[in-house]
Amino acid sequence: MPVSVSAPAREKAHRRSVAATVVGNFVESFDWLAYGLFAPLFAARFFPSGNTLTSVLGAFAVLGVGVLMRPLGGLLLGRFADRRGRRPALMLAVSLMAGGSFLIGVTPTYEHIGLLAPLVLLLARMAQGISHGGEWPAAATYLMEVAPERRKCTYGSLFSVTTCAGAFTASLLGGGLTAAVGSEAMAAWGWRVPFLVGGVLGLVLLVLRTRLTETDVFRREVSSRAGRGSVRRVLGTYRHQVLLAVLFVAGTGTVGGTWTAVVPALGGRLAEPGTMMWVAVTATAFLMVVNVPLGLLADRIGAARFLVVASVVFAVAGSWSYLTMRGTFASLLLAYGSGVLYLTCATTVLPKLLTEIFPPQVRALGIGLPNAVTSAVLGAVMPVSAAFAAERDASGWFIAAVMAAVLLSLPAAVLSRRPRAVRPVLERTGLTLTK
Repeated sequence: MPVSVSAPAREKAHRRSVAATVVGNFVESFDWLAYGLFAPLFAARFFPSGNTLTSVLGAFAVLGVGVLMRPLGGLLLGRFADRRGRRPALMLAVSLMAGGSFLIGVTPTYEHIGLLAPLVLLLARMAQGISHGGEWPAAATYLMEVAPERRKCTYGSLFSVTTCAGAFTASLLGGGLTAAVGSEAMAAWGWRVPFLVGGVLGLVLLVLRTRLTETDVFRREVSSRAGRGSVRRVLGTYRHQVLLAVLFVAGTGTVGGTWTAVVPALGGRLAEPGTMMWVAVTATAFLMVVNVPLGLLADRIGAARFLVVASVVFAVAGSWSYLTMRGTFASLLLAYGSGVLYLTCATTVLPKLLTEIFPPQVRALGIGLPNAVTSAVLGAVMPVSAAFAAERDASGWFIAAVMAAVLLSLPAAVLSRRPRAVRPVLERTGLTLTK
Protein backbone atom coordinates (compact mmCIF):
# COMPACT_ATOMS: atom_id res chain seq x y z
CA MET A 1 0.00 0.00 0.00
CA PRO A 2 1.56 3.37 -0.97
CA VAL A 3 2.54 5.66 1.84
CA SER A 4 0.88 9.07 1.68
CA VAL A 5 3.03 12.14 2.16
CA SER A 6 1.62 15.24 3.78
CA ALA A 7 1.54 18.54 1.90
CA PRO A 8 4.03 20.23 4.31
CA ALA A 9 6.45 17.32 3.87
CA ARG A 10 6.18 17.52 0.09
CA GLU A 11 6.73 21.28 0.19
CA LYS A 12 9.79 20.85 2.41
CA ALA A 13 11.25 18.22 0.09
CA HIS A 14 10.54 20.50 -2.88
CA ARG A 15 12.35 23.46 -1.31
CA ARG A 16 15.30 21.24 -0.39
CA SER A 17 15.56 19.93 -3.95
CA VAL A 18 15.39 23.43 -5.44
CA ALA A 19 18.07 24.69 -3.05
CA ALA A 20 20.44 21.78 -3.77
CA THR A 21 19.97 22.38 -7.50
CA VAL A 22 20.57 26.12 -7.71
CA VAL A 23 23.45 26.21 -5.21
CA GLY A 24 25.59 24.59 -7.90
CA ASN A 25 25.58 27.94 -9.67
CA PHE A 26 26.94 29.50 -6.47
CA VAL A 27 29.96 27.19 -6.45
CA GLU A 28 30.53 27.56 -10.21
CA SER A 29 30.32 31.36 -10.05
CA PHE A 30 32.59 31.44 -7.00
CA ASP A 31 35.26 29.35 -8.74
CA TRP A 32 35.02 31.17 -12.06
CA LEU A 33 35.23 34.70 -10.68
CA ALA A 34 37.96 33.67 -8.24
CA TYR A 35 40.11 32.64 -11.19
CA GLY A 36 39.48 35.95 -12.97
CA LEU A 37 40.13 38.03 -9.86
CA PHE A 38 43.26 36.18 -8.75
CA ALA A 39 44.83 35.36 -12.12
CA PRO A 40 46.93 38.56 -12.06
CA LEU A 41 48.29 37.47 -8.67
CA PHE A 42 49.34 33.91 -9.45
CA ALA A 43 50.03 34.25 -13.20
CA ALA A 44 53.77 34.84 -12.83
CA ARG A 45 54.07 31.88 -10.43
CA PHE A 46 52.79 29.44 -13.04
CA PHE A 47 53.93 31.30 -16.19
CA PRO A 48 57.18 33.08 -15.28
CA SER A 49 58.09 35.87 -17.69
CA GLY A 50 59.76 39.24 -17.64
CA ASN A 51 56.57 40.73 -19.09
CA THR A 52 53.55 40.93 -16.77
CA LEU A 53 51.12 40.95 -19.70
CA THR A 54 52.65 37.74 -21.06
CA SER A 55 52.15 35.98 -17.72
CA VAL A 56 48.54 37.15 -17.47
CA LEU A 57 47.89 35.99 -21.03
CA GLY A 58 49.22 32.56 -20.06
CA ALA A 59 46.81 32.36 -17.13
CA PHE A 60 43.94 33.47 -19.37
CA ALA A 61 44.92 30.87 -21.96
CA VAL A 62 44.37 28.19 -19.30
CA LEU A 63 41.02 29.81 -18.57
CA GLY A 64 40.22 29.55 -22.26
CA VAL A 65 41.13 25.84 -22.37
CA GLY A 66 38.78 25.28 -19.45
CA VAL A 67 36.00 26.95 -21.41
CA LEU A 68 36.84 24.83 -24.46
CA MET A 69 36.16 21.72 -22.35
CA ARG A 70 32.57 22.83 -21.81
CA PRO A 71 31.30 21.16 -25.00
CA LEU A 72 32.60 17.83 -23.73
CA GLY A 73 30.83 18.45 -20.44
CA GLY A 74 27.62 19.45 -22.20
CA LEU A 75 27.78 16.31 -24.33
CA LEU A 76 28.75 13.79 -21.65
CA LEU A 77 26.75 15.11 -18.71
CA GLY A 78 23.78 16.17 -20.86
CA ARG A 79 23.53 12.68 -22.35
CA PHE A 80 24.06 11.19 -18.89
CA ALA A 81 21.22 13.30 -17.47
CA ASP A 82 18.83 12.19 -20.24
CA ARG A 83 19.79 8.52 -20.00
CA ARG A 84 20.45 7.97 -16.29
CA GLY A 85 18.65 10.84 -14.63
CA ARG A 86 18.99 14.47 -13.65
CA ARG A 87 20.08 13.63 -10.08
CA PRO A 88 23.19 11.52 -10.88
CA ALA A 89 24.31 14.06 -13.48
CA LEU A 90 24.13 16.85 -10.91
CA MET A 91 26.19 14.79 -8.45
CA LEU A 92 28.87 14.00 -11.03
CA ALA A 93 29.11 17.67 -12.08
CA VAL A 94 29.72 18.95 -8.57
CA SER A 95 32.32 16.22 -7.91
CA LEU A 96 34.40 17.41 -10.86
CA MET A 97 33.92 21.01 -9.78
CA ALA A 98 35.17 20.41 -6.24
CA GLY A 99 38.09 18.26 -7.39
CA GLY A 100 39.34 20.89 -9.84
CA SER A 101 39.14 23.66 -7.26
CA PHE A 102 41.08 21.65 -4.67
CA LEU A 103 43.75 20.84 -7.25
CA ILE A 104 44.33 24.52 -8.07
CA GLY A 105 44.52 25.36 -4.37
CA VAL A 106 47.27 22.83 -3.58
CA THR A 107 49.35 22.75 -6.78
CA PRO A 108 53.00 23.85 -6.30
CA THR A 109 54.22 26.71 -8.49
CA TYR A 110 56.65 26.67 -11.41
CA GLU A 111 59.51 27.44 -9.05
CA HIS A 112 59.01 24.11 -7.28
CA ILE A 113 57.92 21.63 -9.96
CA GLY A 114 58.70 23.39 -13.24
CA LEU A 115 56.48 22.67 -16.23
CA LEU A 116 54.30 20.35 -14.15
CA ALA A 117 52.83 23.41 -12.44
CA PRO A 118 51.05 24.89 -15.49
CA LEU A 119 50.16 21.37 -16.67
CA VAL A 120 48.42 20.53 -13.38
CA LEU A 121 46.69 23.93 -13.47
CA LEU A 122 45.52 23.07 -16.97
CA LEU A 123 44.23 19.66 -15.84
CA ALA A 124 42.28 21.26 -13.00
CA ARG A 125 40.67 23.79 -15.32
CA MET A 126 39.79 21.03 -17.78
CA ALA A 127 37.93 19.15 -15.02
CA GLN A 128 36.12 22.32 -14.05
CA GLY A 129 35.34 23.07 -17.68
CA ILE A 130 33.66 19.66 -18.07
CA SER A 131 31.75 20.30 -14.87
CA HIS A 132 30.64 23.78 -15.94
CA GLY A 133 29.54 22.44 -19.32
CA GLY A 134 27.24 19.88 -17.73
CA GLU A 135 26.19 21.52 -14.46
CA TRP A 136 23.95 24.28 -15.76
CA PRO A 137 21.94 22.27 -18.34
CA ALA A 138 21.34 19.45 -15.88
CA ALA A 139 20.36 21.91 -13.15
CA ALA A 140 18.18 24.00 -15.49
CA THR A 141 16.40 20.87 -16.73
CA TYR A 142 15.81 19.65 -13.19
CA LEU A 143 14.58 23.02 -11.95
CA MET A 144 12.21 23.68 -14.87
CA GLU A 145 10.74 20.18 -14.52
CA VAL A 146 9.83 20.80 -10.89
CA ALA A 147 8.84 24.49 -11.19
CA PRO A 148 5.17 25.61 -11.40
CA GLU A 149 4.30 26.71 -14.95
CA ARG A 150 3.53 30.33 -14.03
CA ARG A 151 6.69 30.73 -11.95
CA LYS A 152 9.40 29.31 -14.19
CA CYS A 153 11.23 32.64 -14.61
CA THR A 154 11.01 33.27 -10.88
CA TYR A 155 12.59 29.88 -10.28
CA GLY A 156 15.12 30.69 -12.99
CA SER A 157 16.00 33.87 -11.12
CA LEU A 158 17.28 31.65 -8.31
CA PHE A 159 20.14 30.73 -10.64
CA SER A 160 20.95 34.43 -10.85
CA VAL A 161 20.70 34.82 -7.07
CA THR A 162 23.18 32.02 -6.46
CA THR A 163 25.44 33.18 -9.31
CA CYS A 164 25.60 36.66 -7.77
CA ALA A 165 26.04 35.17 -4.32
CA GLY A 166 29.02 33.15 -5.55
CA ALA A 167 30.60 36.20 -7.16
CA PHE A 168 29.82 38.27 -4.06
CA THR A 169 31.47 35.72 -1.78
CA ALA A 170 34.55 35.36 -4.01
CA SER A 171 35.06 39.11 -4.29
CA LEU A 172 34.32 39.71 -0.60
CA LEU A 173 36.79 37.00 0.37
CA GLY A 174 39.39 38.49 -1.98
CA GLY A 175 38.88 42.03 -0.74
CA GLY A 176 38.90 40.95 2.90
CA LEU A 177 42.04 38.85 2.48
CA THR A 178 43.85 41.65 0.66
CA ALA A 179 42.98 44.09 3.42
CA ALA A 180 43.99 41.61 6.13
CA VAL A 181 47.27 40.21 4.83
CA GLY A 182 48.39 42.74 2.20
CA SER A 183 49.10 42.45 -1.51
CA GLU A 184 52.49 40.72 -1.08
CA ALA A 185 51.04 37.90 1.00
CA MET A 186 48.15 37.57 -1.44
CA ALA A 187 50.61 37.08 -4.30
CA ALA A 188 52.66 34.62 -2.24
CA TRP A 189 49.93 32.35 -0.84
CA GLY A 190 46.65 34.20 -0.29
CA TRP A 191 45.39 33.46 -3.81
CA ARG A 192 45.12 29.77 -2.86
CA VAL A 193 42.50 30.37 -0.19
CA PRO A 194 39.48 30.96 -2.48
CA PHE A 195 40.16 27.74 -4.40
CA LEU A 196 40.40 25.69 -1.22
CA VAL A 197 37.18 27.28 -0.01
CA GLY A 198 35.57 26.44 -3.36
CA GLY A 199 36.58 22.81 -2.96
CA VAL A 200 34.99 22.62 0.47
CA LEU A 201 31.80 24.24 -0.82
CA GLY A 202 31.67 21.67 -3.61
CA LEU A 203 31.92 18.80 -1.14
CA VAL A 204 29.10 20.26 0.97
CA LEU A 205 26.94 20.58 -2.14
CA LEU A 206 27.67 16.98 -3.09
CA VAL A 207 26.31 15.84 0.26
CA LEU A 208 23.18 17.95 -0.24
CA ARG A 209 22.58 16.48 -3.69
CA THR A 210 22.61 12.93 -2.38
CA ARG A 211 19.16 13.77 -0.96
CA LEU A 212 17.69 14.93 -4.28
CA THR A 213 14.70 13.05 -5.66
CA GLU A 214 14.43 12.43 -9.40
CA THR A 215 11.92 14.57 -11.30
CA ASP A 216 8.48 13.17 -12.11
CA VAL A 217 8.99 14.16 -15.75
CA PHE A 218 12.07 11.95 -16.05
CA ARG A 219 10.41 9.01 -14.32
CA ARG A 220 7.18 9.23 -16.38
CA GLU A 221 8.31 10.44 -19.79
CA VAL A 222 12.02 9.74 -20.17
CA SER A 223 13.31 6.74 -18.21
CA SER A 224 11.55 4.13 -20.39
CA ARG A 225 11.85 5.93 -23.75
CA ALA A 226 14.06 4.57 -26.50
CA GLY A 227 16.49 7.08 -28.00
CA ARG A 228 16.72 9.22 -24.90
CA GLY A 229 19.90 11.28 -24.81
CA SER A 230 20.54 10.56 -28.49
CA VAL A 231 23.12 12.88 -30.02
CA ARG A 232 21.97 11.91 -33.51
CA ARG A 233 18.39 12.87 -32.69
CA VAL A 234 19.39 16.21 -31.20
CA LEU A 235 21.58 17.19 -34.16
CA GLY A 236 19.16 15.74 -36.72
CA THR A 237 15.50 15.88 -35.71
CA TYR A 238 15.94 18.92 -33.45
CA ARG A 239 18.66 20.78 -35.36
CA HIS A 240 16.48 23.88 -35.72
CA GLN A 241 15.92 24.04 -31.98
CA VAL A 242 19.68 23.72 -31.60
CA LEU A 243 20.09 26.79 -33.81
CA LEU A 244 17.67 28.76 -31.61
CA ALA A 245 19.59 27.67 -28.52
CA VAL A 246 22.85 28.90 -30.08
CA LEU A 247 21.30 32.29 -30.81
CA PHE A 248 19.98 32.55 -27.26
CA VAL A 249 23.32 31.68 -25.66
CA ALA A 250 25.54 33.80 -27.92
CA GLY A 251 25.16 36.88 -25.75
CA THR A 252 25.85 35.19 -22.42
CA GLY A 253 28.91 33.44 -23.88
CA THR A 254 30.60 36.63 -25.02
CA VAL A 255 29.53 38.78 -22.09
CA GLY A 256 30.38 36.07 -19.57
CA GLY A 257 33.86 35.64 -21.01
CA THR A 258 34.43 39.40 -21.02
CA TRP A 259 32.76 40.65 -17.85
CA THR A 260 33.73 37.86 -15.46
CA ALA A 261 37.38 37.66 -16.54
CA VAL A 262 38.53 40.61 -18.63
CA VAL A 263 36.82 43.44 -16.75
CA PRO A 264 38.02 42.27 -13.28
CA ALA A 265 41.56 41.84 -14.63
CA LEU A 266 41.57 45.26 -16.32
CA GLY A 267 40.09 46.81 -13.20
CA GLY A 268 42.85 45.25 -11.13
CA ARG A 269 45.45 46.92 -13.36
CA LEU A 270 43.73 50.32 -13.53
CA ALA A 271 42.89 50.76 -9.85
CA GLU A 272 44.54 50.37 -6.47
CA PRO A 273 44.91 46.79 -5.13
CA GLY A 274 41.60 45.45 -3.81
CA THR A 275 39.43 48.11 -5.48
CA MET A 276 38.06 45.79 -8.16
CA MET A 277 37.14 43.21 -5.57
CA TRP A 278 35.06 45.75 -3.64
CA VAL A 279 33.44 46.83 -6.90
CA ALA A 280 32.35 43.24 -7.44
CA VAL A 281 31.09 43.05 -3.84
CA THR A 282 28.94 46.15 -4.32
CA ALA A 283 27.53 45.12 -7.69
CA THR A 284 26.68 41.57 -6.72
CA ALA A 285 25.14 42.66 -3.41
CA PHE A 286 22.73 44.89 -5.34
CA LEU A 287 21.94 42.18 -7.88
CA MET A 288 21.13 39.64 -5.18
CA VAL A 289 18.37 41.99 -4.03
CA VAL A 290 16.82 42.55 -7.47
CA ASN A 291 17.13 39.01 -8.88
CA VAL A 292 13.80 37.62 -7.74
CA PRO A 293 11.84 40.81 -8.60
CA LEU A 294 13.34 40.55 -12.10
CA GLY A 295 12.11 36.95 -12.29
CA LEU A 296 8.62 37.99 -11.23
CA LEU A 297 8.66 40.72 -13.87
CA ALA A 298 9.76 38.27 -16.56
CA ASP A 299 6.92 35.90 -15.61
CA ARG A 300 4.51 38.79 -15.91
CA ILE A 301 5.60 40.27 -19.27
CA GLY A 302 6.98 37.11 -20.89
CA ALA A 303 10.47 35.63 -20.97
CA ALA A 304 11.19 36.45 -24.63
CA ARG A 305 10.08 40.08 -24.38
CA PHE A 306 12.11 40.51 -21.19
CA LEU A 307 15.26 39.19 -22.89
CA VAL A 308 14.82 41.47 -25.91
CA VAL A 309 14.58 44.59 -23.73
CA ALA A 310 17.56 43.57 -21.59
CA SER A 311 19.70 42.89 -24.69
CA VAL A 312 18.95 46.20 -26.38
CA VAL A 313 19.56 48.27 -23.23
CA PHE A 314 22.83 46.47 -22.49
CA ALA A 315 24.08 46.85 -26.06
CA VAL A 316 24.09 50.61 -25.48
CA ALA A 317 24.98 50.90 -21.79
CA GLY A 318 27.54 48.09 -21.78
CA SER A 319 29.44 49.44 -24.78
CA TRP A 320 29.73 52.93 -23.34
CA SER A 321 30.75 51.81 -19.85
CA TYR A 322 33.42 49.40 -21.15
CA LEU A 323 35.02 51.89 -23.51
CA THR A 324 35.07 54.68 -20.91
CA MET A 325 36.28 52.51 -18.00
CA ARG A 326 38.76 54.23 -15.70
CA GLY A 327 40.46 53.35 -12.43
CA THR A 328 37.86 55.04 -10.21
CA PHE A 329 35.42 53.08 -8.08
CA ALA A 330 32.39 54.65 -9.81
CA SER A 331 33.66 53.94 -13.32
CA LEU A 332 34.55 50.35 -12.53
CA LEU A 333 31.23 49.80 -10.78
CA LEU A 334 29.31 51.06 -13.81
CA ALA A 335 31.36 48.97 -16.23
CA TYR A 336 31.26 45.77 -14.21
CA GLY A 337 27.69 46.25 -13.01
CA SER A 338 26.25 46.69 -16.51
CA GLY A 339 27.63 43.34 -17.63
CA VAL A 340 26.63 41.29 -14.64
CA LEU A 341 23.15 42.87 -14.68
CA TYR A 342 22.70 41.69 -18.26
CA LEU A 343 23.94 38.21 -17.31
CA THR A 344 21.46 38.23 -14.43
CA CYS A 345 18.57 39.08 -16.75
CA ALA A 346 19.60 36.45 -19.29
CA THR A 347 20.15 33.74 -16.69
CA THR A 348 16.69 34.44 -15.29
CA VAL A 349 14.84 33.61 -18.51
CA LEU A 350 17.12 31.23 -20.42
CA PRO A 351 16.16 28.10 -18.42
CA LYS A 352 12.52 28.57 -19.41
CA LEU A 353 13.23 29.51 -23.03
CA LEU A 354 15.66 26.67 -23.65
CA THR A 355 13.84 23.84 -21.89
CA GLU A 356 10.59 24.67 -23.70
CA ILE A 357 12.01 24.08 -27.18
CA PHE A 358 13.28 20.53 -26.49
CA PRO A 359 11.23 17.44 -25.50
CA PRO A 360 12.07 15.75 -22.17
CA GLN A 361 13.92 12.74 -23.64
CA VAL A 362 16.68 14.96 -25.12
CA ARG A 363 16.21 18.08 -23.02
CA ALA A 364 19.43 18.12 -20.98
CA LEU A 365 21.56 17.21 -23.99
CA GLY A 366 19.57 19.52 -26.26
CA ILE A 367 20.29 22.59 -24.16
CA GLY A 368 23.64 21.41 -22.83
CA LEU A 369 25.48 20.78 -26.10
CA PRO A 370 24.67 24.04 -27.95
CA ASN A 371 25.04 26.03 -24.74
CA ALA A 372 28.47 24.58 -24.02
CA VAL A 373 29.73 24.76 -27.62
CA THR A 374 28.58 28.36 -28.03
CA SER A 375 30.06 29.38 -24.68
CA ALA A 376 33.33 27.68 -25.61
CA VAL A 377 33.65 29.20 -29.08
CA LEU A 378 32.66 32.70 -27.99
CA GLY A 379 33.69 32.81 -24.35
CA ALA A 380 37.10 31.12 -24.55
CA VAL A 381 38.54 33.68 -26.94
CA MET A 382 37.18 36.75 -25.15
CA PRO A 383 40.01 37.30 -22.62
CA VAL A 384 42.79 36.83 -25.16
CA SER A 385 40.90 38.82 -27.82
CA ALA A 386 40.32 41.69 -25.41
CA ALA A 387 44.00 41.87 -24.50
CA PHE A 388 44.99 41.63 -28.17
CA ALA A 389 42.55 44.42 -29.12
CA ALA A 390 43.68 46.65 -26.25
CA GLU A 391 47.33 46.35 -27.30
CA ARG A 392 46.37 47.52 -30.79
CA ASP A 393 43.98 50.26 -29.68
CA ALA A 394 41.04 48.35 -31.17
CA SER A 395 38.80 47.94 -28.10
CA GLY A 396 35.94 49.62 -29.96
CA TRP A 397 35.89 46.87 -32.57
CA PHE A 398 36.12 44.24 -29.86
CA ILE A 399 33.13 45.54 -27.91
CA ALA A 400 31.15 45.93 -31.15
CA ALA A 401 31.63 42.20 -31.80
CA VAL A 402 30.50 41.41 -28.24
CA MET A 403 27.31 43.43 -28.64
CA ALA A 404 26.58 41.89 -32.03
CA ALA A 405 26.53 38.50 -30.29
CA VAL A 406 24.23 39.91 -27.59
CA LEU A 407 21.74 41.12 -30.19
CA LEU A 408 21.57 37.67 -31.81
CA SER A 409 19.11 36.75 -29.05
CA LEU A 410 16.52 39.07 -30.60
CA PRO A 411 15.58 36.93 -33.64
CA ALA A 412 15.64 33.80 -31.47
CA ALA A 413 13.25 35.43 -29.01
CA VAL A 414 10.87 36.38 -31.84
CA LEU A 415 10.89 32.86 -33.27
CA SER A 416 10.28 31.19 -29.92
CA ARG A 417 7.55 33.62 -28.90
CA ARG A 418 5.52 33.79 -32.14
CA PRO A 419 6.14 30.59 -34.10
CA ARG A 420 2.85 30.82 -36.02
CA ALA A 421 3.58 34.31 -37.32
CA VAL A 422 6.98 33.31 -38.68
CA ARG A 423 6.22 29.73 -39.74
CA PRO A 424 5.70 30.64 -43.44
CA VAL A 425 9.07 32.40 -43.49
CA LEU A 426 10.74 29.44 -41.80
CA GLU A 427 9.25 26.97 -44.24
CA ARG A 428 10.57 28.98 -47.20
CA THR A 429 14.06 28.86 -45.68
CA GLY A 430 13.81 25.19 -44.76
CA LEU A 431 13.49 25.79 -41.00
CA THR A 432 10.75 24.56 -38.68
CA LEU A 433 9.89 24.88 -35.02
CA THR A 434 8.78 21.31 -34.34
CA LYS A 435 8.14 20.73 -30.66
